Amino acid sequence: MMEKADFTGVEQTMLATLYLRAWESRSKDSILRDHVAAELVDRLDYDFSKLMPHGGAGNRFMLALRAKQLDEWATDFLGRHPDAVVLHLGCGLDSRAFRLDLPAGVRWFDVDLPAVIDLRRKLYPEPDWYRTIGTSVTAPAWLEAIPAGRPVLVIAEGLLMYLTEDDNKLLLQQIADRFPTGELLLDGFAPWVIRMTQRMAKTLARRGYPSYSTAIRSGREIEKWSPRFRYLEGIPLVSLYAKIPLPVYRLTYRLMNAIPATRNFYRMFRFAF
Repeated sequence: MMEKADFTGVEQTMLATLYLRAWESRSKDSILRDHVAAELVDRLDYDFSKLMPHGGAGNRFMLALRAKQLDEWATDFLGRHPDAVVLHLGCGLDSRAFRLDLPAGVRWFDVDLPAVIDLRRKLYPEPDWYRTIGTSVTAPAWLEAIPAGRPVLVIAEGLLMYLTEDDNKLLLQQIADRFPTGELLLDGFAPWVIRMTQRMAKTLARRGYPSYSTAIRSGREIEKWSPRFRYLEGIPLVSLYAKIPLPVYRLTYRLMNAIPATRNFYRMFRFAF
């Protein structure tokens, strides 16, 4: 049965990322091998071709490299904490909960806006270890439903740049107050990227997309937002160029990695608390 997906704004970005992950995963040399994404694209009643002018062929590697790195960090944490709670914030239609080989004791919570979760529940199963929560991550009460006595892994992929800095600070402080220990995985753009999207805000809005709000200059900035968080590592996305199978895109990312401004335009970060 085909499911309708008709979103704009932040919700529309999940369809673009789903499509690009599916496209990348159909390659025999796939980085991510997210075959669930490819299956979901076939189940959705949506004209994905209209997303292409807003994405671009090379973006499928950006998304695959980002997801793969976060998957590897998540797998490392869960291997050390097999009884952990996972919070995937702004999960969209991502298949991470079903893509990873999870220890039996893990409890996983996917969190996104109600309309996104409504669609997600039609597409994914909900086994005993897995739950979805339909809410804005900035709402004050949703964290009360999450078990607080275990280590927690918080994944905020493609999320914090859409929130205001004040909302980000409040969200991270609520997480730090709720859980005794854990790790936080996130991604962020340099300030010049945020400024560029804000200058393009009207154009993006006509296409149904929001501009970005918050930059992350370095991992140390998160430590200033909330002193509970301790910076562990940060990886420029383009530094992973060797994993790209197509030579033309591998060369493009390699050249970007050689220039300081573009090397650090987009990074993944890992924190402990």
